[in-house]
Amino acid sequence: MENYLNENFGGVKSKNSDGESLGKWRKLCGVVKNPKRRFRFTANLSKREEAAAMRRTNQHVKAAGFQIDAEELGSIVEGHDVKKLKFHGGVEGIAEKLSTSTAKGLSDGYESQRRREEIFGVNQFAEAELRSFWVYVFEALHDMTLMILGVCAFVSLIVGIATEGWPKGAHDGLGIVVSILLVVFVTATSDYRQSLQFKDLDKEKKKISVQITRNGYRQKMSIYSLLPGDMVHLAIGDQVPADGLFVSGFSVLIDESSLTGESEPVMVTSQNPFLLSGTKVQDGSCTMMVTTVGMRTQWGKLMATLSEGGDDETPLQVKLNGVATIIGKIGLFFAVITFVVLVKGLMGRKLEEGRFWWWSTEDCLEMLEFFAIAVTIVVVAVPEGLPLAVTLSLAFAMKKMMNDKALVRHLAACETMGSATTICSDKTGTLTTNRMTVVKTCICMKVNEVSNSKVSQLPDLALKLLLQSIFNNTGGEVVVNKMGKREILGTPTESAILEFGLSLGGDPQGEREKCKLIKVEPFNSEKKRMGVVVKVHDGGRLRAHSKGASEIVLASCDKVINSNGEIVSLDEEAMNYLSKTINQFANEALRTLCLAYMELENGFSPEDPIPSSGYTCIGVVGIKDPVRPGVKESVAVCRSAGIVVRMVTGDNINTAKAIARECGILTDDGIAIEGPEFRQKTQEELFELIPKLQVMARSSPLDKHTLVKQLRTTFGEVVAVTGDGTNDAPALHEADIGLAMGIAGTEVAKESADVIILDDNFSTIVTVAKWGRSVYINIQKFVQFQLTVNVVALLVNFSSACFTGSAPLTAVQLLWVNMIMDTLGALALATEPPNDDLMKRAPVGRKGDFISNIMWRNILGQSVYQVVVIWLLQTVGRWFFFLWGPNPDVVLNTLIFNTFVFCQVFNEINSREMEEVDVLKGMWENQVFVAVISCTVVFQIIIVEYLGTFANTTPLSFVQWLFCLGVGYMGMPIAAKLKEINVE
Repeated sequence: MENYLNENFGGVKSKNSDGESLGKWRKLCGVVKNPKRRFRFTANLSKREEAAAMRRTNQHVKAAGFQIDAEELGSIVEGHDVKKLKFHGGVEGIAEKLSTSTAKGLSDGYESQRRREEIFGVNQFAEAELRSFWVYVFEALHDMTLMILGVCAFVSLIVGIATEGWPKGAHDGLGIVVSILLVVFVTATSDYRQSLQFKDLDKEKKKISVQITRNGYRQKMSIYSLLPGDMVHLAIGDQVPADGLFVSGFSVLIDESSLTGESEPVMVTSQNPFLLSGTKVQDGSCTMMVTTVGMRTQWGKLMATLSEGGDDETPLQVKLNGVATIIGKIGLFFAVITFVVLVKGLMGRKLEEGRFWWWSTEDCLEMLEFFAIAVTIVVVAVPEGLPLAVTLSLAFAMKKMMNDKALVRHLAACETMGSATTICSDKTGTLTTNRMTVVKTCICMKVNEVSNSKVSQLPDLALKLLLQSIFNNTGGEVVVNKMGKREILGTPTESAILEFGLSLGGDPQGEREKCKLIKVEPFNSEKKRMGVVVKVHDGGRLRAHSKGASEIVLASCDKVINSNGEIVSLDEEAMNYLSKTINQFANEALRTLCLAYMELENGFSPEDPIPSSGYTCIGVVGIKDPVRPGVKESVAVCRSAGIVVRMVTGDNINTAKAIARECGILTDDGIAIEGPEFRQKTQEELFELIPKLQVMARSSPLDKHTLVKQLRTTFGEVVAVTGDGTNDAPALHEADIGLAMGIAGTEVAKESADVIILDDNFSTIVTVAKWGRSVYINIQKFVQFQLTVNVVALLVNFSSACFTGSAPLTAVQLLWVNMIMDTLGALALATEPPNDDLMKRAPVGRKGDFISNIMWRNILGQSVYQVVVIWLLQTVGRWFFFLWGPNPDVVLNTLIFNTFVFCQVFNEINSREMEEVDVLKGMWENQVFVAVISCTVVFQIIIVEYLGTFANTTPLSFVQWLFCLGVGYMGMPIAAKLKEINVE
């Protein structure tokens, strides 16, 4: 006993016992009557281990050069814990503990960054693992009809081997098994390839960059490269890329609805400095210090609870699923009738032979074959390929559109864009290049070309105020990059003005050091102006600067700087001169901005709004933004395609009209209107106005939203809308297709859009429309092809069962036809690339029939031809081919099967064009189509010539092969004749 106690319990000391020894004796005493009571006053070992682990973590953190760990940082921001934040010394204290600088950002080398990643993690979210190929195989095996066929194959194998032995008795069953496996693997391969495509596109959707300061330099960086301690610069429309703390900024409103569901925005200030990943900047701008990244953020935790849902079904998928259901029910009806008729024929023969109650093995196998045929008719009749064709076509189009600089975020946008009747386009960056330069100015009441504008030509006071306005009242910034070169950051408009300021010899850093920013009101598309209040160090005066739409800012002025540099009253003559100058600039397609300032009383408080009147006009600048090459041609293509292009812009109406004429948008009978006037119109007036409306200038986001809503609801238009700003989100949501600009667009605009135009080019929008039409037409082609096969297969087997008591197409043969029709047919017809002829037809619009009269004409015409040919083969085939030798039925049924398949091969070629006679045009360029047709023909030859034992076929003679080819080919001239029949 003593030895046992010493060996197992002797390691426990009077104090400072290690956890292993304490754990050992508790484990040995694990089976006790009441463990809670036995160990009530003993140490909690799990808590002790947690504390030890925390101490080890803290040691590791300190060894890496940090004084705070990831959990503590996360709890501060996620819990909005102001007390903890103060305990750590506020934002500056946290920055010090993270070994970063709020001014210069991180200054880590590679090794330091690696340690930072090791301790705090990376800014990436856990993603659902890509499902393996075998999962898709498993799912494909769950098809109910294939499962029933599998049971039939199993019974056939058992009965066949029991009666005829191996291998002869296994032929029929193995034939069905091989056919099922072939269908399953082809379906699984198709689904797996699509999943890979969607995975690639999903990666593209998540490519988001932000402006950060690191190593003392402003730079653009992927959000996935962010680390705790990075200084991120956020502006209106940006998505907060990680959890962090507010460092500096003005008027920051954060939309937290994606996390909390609350629609009311949250004001972020130095008193409430908490910023959460996944939220969006609704107003203002700021610098944020990253504290928590990746799965440790609140957004990351939310993402972890959500599964990958994928896209909702598209309207076309839903519609075609409905078609498939209806046809499936019809097929089931015919299958039951066919089975009943075949069984009735068998029973009739048995009754005639006097063995009605006696069943042989052959009778059982024949009954099983009848059941298999009935099930296979259902397999063929249910057009599973219809929804598959939509997905295939959409996936193919999405992949190709990505190459054409269009990223599709929602599948339905592909098909909807094909029906678009109206495009409401922004001007800047979409129709124009978005490369802006100041080319004309009117400063001190003098108009100058910028190339001729010299510093010496401007009075000192005017130059001083102008440079102060340019470099303080701006949403942009002049920085020094890694190469030591000066770089301008900001919107193209801001960049153009900053570039102008630099050309005047301005020093951005010096101008900012002369003033202290007191209040900032960022540019607002409603007010169409922005403003700042600064405290001038020289004299301590408060001064407001205003910049924005020329006529709006000019209307707020009552004084102006004259040619002598003196501040004088803005009388009627001066006002008329400036208004005339603004219109002159606008008629030259220049964007005009007015700059003004005013002296404020010392009683101004940062909580007060910046005044909206009483300003002194410094001057007007005219900014050139050239029209993109090819836009005029693209607008003409839209017009020929029946798509109306309307321009919606915030610019001056004269600028808008000049650009619209240059683009070919504004015609002689078109109407251009300003947003304020548009808002005053009654519903009756809008009904008269909108059909002729081609340009809307000085528009607000609400105007754009109203226009889109009117076009959709009142006029039934299918509307595509472009947008790049946060305020465009309502219009993008309202439209049938929201198109966000990839370069100039904010993250909010991109989130609201269905398609992101990666190069911001109007020509790309036309390409998207072309692809949309291609998707729609391709699916129509496939539906036409598949319904023809459905009709013929049902009628052939049903009529043959009714009139001859047997079915010419076996289960294995019908499964092969099903694969030609479903997966291979979808692959061939749903992946046809678009051609220019697509943009010469009128759009389908909102009320167009999907299965058109033209399609019904082609379906019925081809079906009648094929059914007649096969019926003739059944009735006079033996006589025509002199089939009097052994197994004439097998040869005849092989001929019927082969003819039927080649009719589908040539009908597949016919289906490439529903109206055009020349169906071979461009066929050889479509490698997928050629490969599918070639594979179908090769496999058909193998099935007929070499797999007769499994497929119930027999080799055919050269003449018989020619006959099958000839009958199939005759479908082409018949299709050409059918296309001459006008059914519209």
